[in-house]
Amino acid sequence: MTRIIGVDPGSRKTGFGIIELDGKQIKHVVSGRLLVGDGDFSGRLKQIFEGLTELIQRYQPDIMAVEQVFLHKNADSALKLGQARGAAICAAVSQQLQVHEYSATQIKKSVVGNGHAQKEQVQYMMSVMLQLKEAPLEDAADALACAITHANYSALNGPGNKLPAGMRVSRRRGGRYNR
Repeated sequence: MTRIIGVDPGSRKTGFGIIELDGKQIKHVVSGRLLVGDGDFSGRLKQIFEGLTELIQRYQPDIMAVEQVFLHKNADSALKLGQARGAAICAAVSQQLQVHEYSATQIKKSVVGNGHAQKEQVQYMMSVMLQLKEAPLEDAADALACAITHANYSALNGPGNKLPAGMRVSRRRGGRYNR
């Protein structure tokens, strides 16, 4: 059994979702979002780091899957998003988790079948795939979708299977990264 924490980083709201993978069965463990407010930016990064560290310690995932930064029209927003993502990755690495990164297009294609799916479609698919009583919040749905994407790629990358197009194995702790 493998536990995967998915993270949708944000400088004000960071979504998280933890799933359990048992063979081909995927089970929802917990999901939600860390609200870090409007305070000092470095303080918000600390809250992301500490919040995710606490979740990792409580739920003991084996792997983190995180959404890659996409280009924003606003460079300042992209930098802040990248820093929030860095805080999330540092939380995982500090707890000895492998970190795997996926683009938004890969995540949407993996769970919806369309790399340009709308947020509502991702929310709906998470409620269906994980048999949730209601659709998760956007941030949590994106994080769950990221975790499920890793589960899907892991299944594809078993013995004798090739990596998906555009993926390579990193030399760092066996992580998979896009190039």
